[in-house]
Amino acid sequence: MKTIRKEFNKLALFAVMAAMAFSGGAAWAGDRATAKEAEAMVKKGIAYIKANGKDKGYAEITNKNGQFVDRDLYLMVMRLDGTMLAHGANAKLVGLNRIEAKDIDGKEYVRERMELAKSKPSFWEDYKFTNPVNKKIEAKTMYCERLDDSVVCGGIYKP
Repeated sequence: MKTIRKEFNKLALFAVMAAMAFSGGAAWAGDRATAKEAEAMVKKGIAYIKANGKDKGYAEITNKNGQFVDRDLYLMVMRLDGTMLAHGANAKLVGLNRIEAKDIDGKEYVRERMELAKSKPSFWEDYKFTNPVNKKIEAKTMYCERLDDSVVCGGIYKP
């Protein structure tokens, strides 16, 4: 009987550990923003800028504790010449012209983004960038909408 109880306890422990592992994975996946959330946040950011003006809008987008930062999702705004106007993950980028920026694979993602923004009212763009949550370079897809002479974007990191 002791052997059966011992085996049962091992099996029960294994089942609990497996359940914890699977639920932990699900929790991690839930910590990442979705494409729908990125689109919704970009639209919300544009509405905020239109309602409150560029100065207040850009300041709120750049505020790391503001309404436009959610987990690994944040907004950024660039003028069509590649100058950063607002950035929810790195305020140090504001005011810099990033047109020649390249990702780890050498892709000129800002130049590509500006070309897309000049020809399309909205689009998705893929590149690699540092995830602000885990500080790792990851594949990212960015949803962008043009707003006057700028583009408002919010991206998600791919697992």
